[in-house]
Amino acid sequence: MAAEAKQTCYEGSAVQSFQFYLEQSGEHEAIVQSVHSLLPAEFKRIGEGKSGLDVLGVGSGGGEVDVQMLSLLQSTFPAVPITADIVEGSAALTENFKALVAKTTSLQKVQFAWHIMHSEDYEKQVKAKGDVKKFDFIHMIQMLYYVDSVADTIKFYHNLLKNNGTLMIVIETAHGGWDTLWKTFKKELCVDAITEYRSSAEVISCLKSQGLKYDEHIIHNTFDITECYDPNSTTGARMLNFMTQTKNFHQSFSQEVRAGILDLLRNKCSTVKDGRVMFNSNTSCILVHA
Repeated sequence: MAAEAKQTCYEGSAVQSFQFYLEQSGEHEAIVQSVHSLLPAEFKRIGEGKSGLDVLGVGSGGGEVDVQMLSLLQSTFPAVPITADIVEGSAALTENFKALVAKTTSLQKVQFAWHIMHSEDYEKQVKAKGDVKKFDFIHMIQMLYYVDSVADTIKFYHNLLKNNGTLMIVIETAHGGWDTLWKTFKKELCVDAITEYRSSAEVISCLKSQGLKYDEHIIHNTFDITECYDPNSTTGARMLNFMTQTKNFHQSFSQEVRAGILDLLRNKCSTVKDGRVMFNSNTSCILVHA
């Protein structure tokens, strides 16, 4: 993966594109709902008898989901000191995260450490230091698409867990809409920041090969991509740009490829209901135990 591609991921116009996608898709809302369902019991197990709790967020973006998880952890253990180390390559999204923390009352006692760098740079930094900080809870939400080696990344972060710790990985579900799109058109799409598309299938394969214990939970979500089929729709064009990670879908591909992608999206990646094309964006939340 080219270094310059990493540096431009979710900077500048890409940040606006990502935020637009979140508004349209409801993805964060679906993940947050799942977090509130799955994590209370997990947090109680992790934090039992501990005098302090340390959290690591990798690829945390604008912090929308992190803030929900940290608030949940704080409410579960109101008297226990919590630290949160945040690894995020985008300076713009980190600023969004800091602004969100500043107006979240429940997080004022949490001690934050900000690492504006990519996961692999953080890994190098940790390995170069003799004193390695360990964590009770580590989460990686929708970021394993951007690393060079899924197996090495999982192994590194799993080794940073304390006893009874949990590594939470959120990634698109195998055979879902995203997986079908990106693997069918791999040659056309895997050319920039994402050079190899991964889904829960690749993650689970790595976990099994490393002998790690895990539980997979499916986060169900669909969103409306009907406007992608209106050539005059600005919203549809912006959605297609994000879904294919291009600056201009209609100019980036040949007519044949564009038609193939639109046909696949409708017939293999979505459900058509009452004339609306609803894209299957199911996500997997995988809890890996120390």
